[in-house]
Amino acid sequence: MKTSRPVATAFAVAGYIVMIVPILFVVAVSFTEGSTLQFPPHGFSLHWFGAALGYQPFVGSLVTSLEIGLIATFLALLVGVPATLAIHRGRLPGKGIVEGLFLSPLIVPELVVGLALFQQLIVAFRVDNWFVLLIGHTALLLPYAVRVTGAAVAGADPFLEEAARGLGASPWRTFWTITLPILRPGIFSAALLSFITSFNNVPLSLLLQSRTTRTLPVTMLDYVQQSYDPMVAAASTLILAVTIVIAILAEKTVGFAKIFGGINK
Repeated sequence: MKTSRPVATAFAVAGYIVMIVPILFVVAVSFTEGSTLQFPPHGFSLHWFGAALGYQPFVGSLVTSLEIGLIATFLALLVGVPATLAIHRGRLPGKGIVEGLFLSPLIVPELVVGLALFQQLIVAFRVDNWFVLLIGHTALLLPYAVRVTGAAVAGADPFLEEAARGLGASPWRTFWTITLPILRPGIFSAALLSFITSFNNVPLSLLLQSRTTRTLPVTMLDYVQQSYDPMVAAASTLILAVTIVIAILAEKTVGFAKIFGGINK
C-alpha cells in the first residue's frame, strides 16, 4: 500500500512501536512463574494476579483512587457544564478571561498546584488530606469539563433552543429536553477523560498523600522502588484490561466518533 506521506507514516509507525511495545513487555512479564521482573518471562502462571488482588495496600489505594476519581469527575462536571453554557450561550462579560481561568490548570504545573494546596490547606488550616486531594483533582479536571463540553456546545445549533423557547418552553424544560441531549456525548467524553486523568495522576497525588490516603498509582510507584517482583506488572495488566473493557463499552454505547469527534472542532 502506497502513501503520499512516507515520512509522516514512518514517524507514526515509530510512535506506535514506542508506545505499544513496552506495554506488551509488561503484560508478558505479568504471566511469569519467576519471582523477578525479567524478559523473556519464565513459564506461565496467574500467581501474580492473585497476589496483586490480595495485596491490601493495592486494594485500599484502589478504593481511594475510585472515590477521588468519581467524585472529582462529578464535581468538575457540576461546575464545568454550567460554566460552559454561560460562556457560550450567556451574556457573560469577559468570557475569554473566564474561560482562560477554567483552562489555567492545563498550564500551571501540577507540582505548583499541589505545593500551594499543601501549604495553604494542609499545613495552615489542617484540612484532611483526602479532602485536599479531592479539591486538587477537581481543579485539574475542570479544563476537561469546560473544553470538551464547550466543543459540543459550539457544534450545536442554537436555533433549536431558540425554537423551543419560542414555542413556550421554560428555560429549565429547554435545558432538559433540548440542550442536555445535545451535550450528552460531550459530557460523556469529558467524564471519561476526567476520570482517566484523575485515576492516573501521580505528581499532585504524590504531594498531597498521607499514610492513610494514597492513590493506586502512587502506591504502585512506592512498591516498584522497594520490590522487584512481577506483582506490579500484574496490577498494571489488570488496569489495562479494565481500561480496554471501558473503551469497548464506550464504543458500543456512544461511539468514539461522537465522544471525541468534536474536541478539535
